Amino acid sequence: MISTITKLPSVRLRINETDLCGWIGQAAPGDVLEYYRGFLAMDTFSQATRLTERDRAELTRLARRAWWAGEQKLIHLVQRRHGADDYSYLAIARLKPKTVPASLSSLLLAEVA
Repeated sequence: MISTITKLPSVRLRINETDLCGWIGQAAPGDVLEYYRGFLAMDTFSQATRLTERDRAELTRLARRAWWAGEQKLIHLVQRRHGADDYSYLAIARLKPKTVPASLSSLLLAEVA
């Protein structure tokens, strides 16, 4: 009996949470950033990750910040599937809100709950 082993694509962090915040602050509407490529659900789970513990923790912060920015209507969040367990996670810049209770920098530095 021959067994087929599927090798998952290797992953690595390309940017961190600070890089994402900087990009959001300067991006023009419609600009696109691939902030991660891999499989977030698996790569943020400590028992299944393909990342080092340090990179996994940073990926968790990055993913939470991206989700937060989406909730604040600063970016659209999109996924593009390339294959099994291989996705691009994209942030698409939106128009900056005209009325913001605090500066954009203050919003980006806010603690993620």
